[in-house]
Amino acid sequence: MGVSEILASIDREIALLKRARGLLAGSASAPPKKIGRPKKSAAAPTPAKKTARKRKKTRLSPEGRKRIAEAVKRRWAAQRKAAAK
Repeated sequence: MGVSEILASIDREIALLKRARGLLAGSASAPPKKIGRPKKSAAAPTPAKKTARKRKKTRLSPEGRKRIAEAVKRRWAAQRKAAAK
């Protein structure tokens, strides 16, 4: 069991105890929380994620999009022509 798993387990226990305390004290201000599998925390990233960089999204110009569409249509036409033979 790794450190992050131990911390997640402790956090779950704390959440359960806070919820139980709120119910016993009659406090309606503490809404019931969903109890389940904890989400991966950003505090302990894996080494692979640490070095990974977010890629910049490339954008196509309208002309580039048009050229790709025309090329695909030519390819489909060639495939239809080959299938007809």
